[in-house]
Amino acid sequence: MTAATLKRKWHTTAEVAEMLGFSLSKTKMLVLTGEIRSVKIGRNRRILPAWVDEYVETCTAEAERWSA
Repeated sequence: MTAATLKRKWHTTAEVAEMLGFSLSKTKMLVLTGEIRSVKIGRNRRILPAWVDEYVETCTAEAERWSA
């Protein structure tokens, strides 16, 4: 019998900042402005991995438009 490993479902703002290479304050601002989607659970914000990917895709699409 093998032990099931759970994949992380949510990221904290600090974890997302580290993943993106941004400061915590910049990441919090992106969350507050809605550029990175999040949900408030209790007193904390949580971000789905798909929402981080969505933000990155939006940024790259915008960069491609500007460079074209």
